[in-house]
Amino acid sequence: MRLVPPAADLVPETLRGRAALGSAQLTVVAVVVALGLAITCWWVVRGDAGTPVAPAPVDASPVAELVPVPPVAAPTVPTSAASSGGAPVAEVVVDVAGKVRRPGIVVLDTGARVVDALEAAGGARPGVDLSSLNLARVLVDGEQVLVGGAAAQPLPGPTGATGVTGTPGTPTALVDLNAATPVELEALPEVGPVTAAAIVGWRDEHGGFTTVDELLEVDGIGEATLAQMRSFVTVGGG
Repeated sequence: MRLVPPAADLVPETLRGRAALGSAQLTVVAVVVALGLAITCWWVVRGDAGTPVAPAPVDASPVAELVPVPPVAAPTVPTSAASSGGAPVAEVVVDVAGKVRRPGIVVLDTGARVVDALEAAGGARPGVDLSSLNLARVLVDGEQVLVGGAAAQPLPGPTGATGVTGTPGTPTALVDLNAATPVELEALPEVGPVTAAAIVGWRDEHGGFTTVDELLEVDGIGEATLAQMRSFVTVGGG
């Protein structure tokens, strides 16, 4: 019995019957056949690897469905509050006296009126008549606002002065702006110690009054105050 080398088993039977092949030839043929099988297997494996595999379905996370929150804008600072280096607001200092709840000095912004000073002093006491006050008059720094003052006694007018009938709280004789004392001037409507001192100061500085209208040049006296004083004052020889 003849033994065949293991490589000969790989040779097709058709080739075996046609010619007797040597051992070297059978080995070559077997190698070629093995290479062919290896290449075929490689192509098969490659084809299977190239087939796309569908990914497994993934449940959507509830977090992905959340609505994104828009960014919150930073609060804006008002221009008035941001500008801390601005000039301070001008003020007026006024003495509120008479029949008010809290008489004394009040500090208000420039442009404040008599009604503002009255409110700052707690308001007038019950039953006080405010008709003698011009509540809309603009306040002047350093003046006095007298609320519901007691009726002044009639003041003696200059010799030959024409007397006038006054209302309660006002003099019944004309007051000479060039000769009246501060006390006599305080009896005039809307005139307190501060305004009376201002009248005397203006009179000394300018050598006396020549007309009643010059009272408008005195600090604390405006058109409304002059209108209330005009019927009770006169200008003498000084």
